[in-house]
Amino acid sequence: MLKRCSLIALPLIMCALFGTASVQADPEISCERPIYKYTLIDTFEVKGRQGVASDGNYYYVSGSKALYKYDKTGKLVMSNEQPFEGYPIASNHIGGIDVFNGEIFVSAENFMDGVGKDIQIAIHDANTLKLKRAFKFEPSSGQEEVSAICVDTDKRTVWMTSWVGEESGRYIYEYSLDSGKYLRKVHLQPVPQWLQGIHYWKGKLFVTADDGTADFDEPDNLYRIDVTDKSYAHVVREKIFTEVKRQGEIEGSAVDPKTGELLVLFNRGARIVLGMPKGFYPGYDREISEVYRYKMVPTGGGKTPKESQACCSEVIYRQNG
Repeated sequence: MLKRCSLIALPLIMCALFGTASVQADPEISCERPIYKYTLIDTFEVKGRQGVASDGNYYYVSGSKALYKYDKTGKLVMSNEQPFEGYPIASNHIGGIDVFNGEIFVSAENFMDGVGKDIQIAIHDANTLKLKRAFKFEPSSGQEEVSAICVDTDKRTVWMTSWVGEESGRYIYEYSLDSGKYLRKVHLQPVPQWLQGIHYWKGKLFVTADDGTADFDEPDNLYRIDVTDKSYAHVVREKIFTEVKRQGEIEGSAVDPKTGELLVLFNRGARIVLGMPKGFYPGYDREISEVYRYKMVPTGGGKTPKESQACCSEVIYRQNG
């Protein structure tokens, strides 16, 4: 008993002596927690399998080769199944989307068997779903594919993700909303695997990652990115999606600005090989795409030195208790 108490006490003493100094030196890597609690409200099926966005009045969904507009009851009200008309660079694939100030921001490229090229940001009219203008990406950024896009409405910048792993997938890429000029790339630490979606909400960036293996019923995840002016950003797992109907492929994410609800698009039923559907799982003869709606409640999760020291003690207690 005495030996066990000593083992518990020693880390607590070390944490008390040195924890505050280490937290003050680099508070963003202290014992962080999710900043929201997510409760599933409902789901509704959609035609698109890529991205989801909302302006508070409608839901917008992207398919690989289409754009869709739904009312708040989940009823389809408009489609554009020839979205590439007028693109300055030929494209065959749409990834994630976002909507801001009456415009849909589309991540577009030529994509086949896990390889993307000719990346561009296409901007469509939210009323008609038709193309308004486009600007291409900066090749010197090192981005080799585009899986998702979002607008930072406070800084007036656009962020893009890369699904392709290795060097390209280690970063998120920032552009000016007004000029389309490439600004920088930010190194994610640690790096989530297979980024699929990105959204901005109340000063934070969040990404979805298709990092669970569907064959083994592993869940995918939502991560929070604490971006600063540094060349790197700390990443925290925000949510594990264990409640989906069947594990498959997570896609885009967004927050409804009127309700504050998280929207996440999930695909199930199809086997995904190199980013493309290749046959079906037992019991399925088609792929099903659904938007999951979650109520978000702030948890008060923080990272002040006092909170981090308390977290350190809690973790040690759980490990030894």
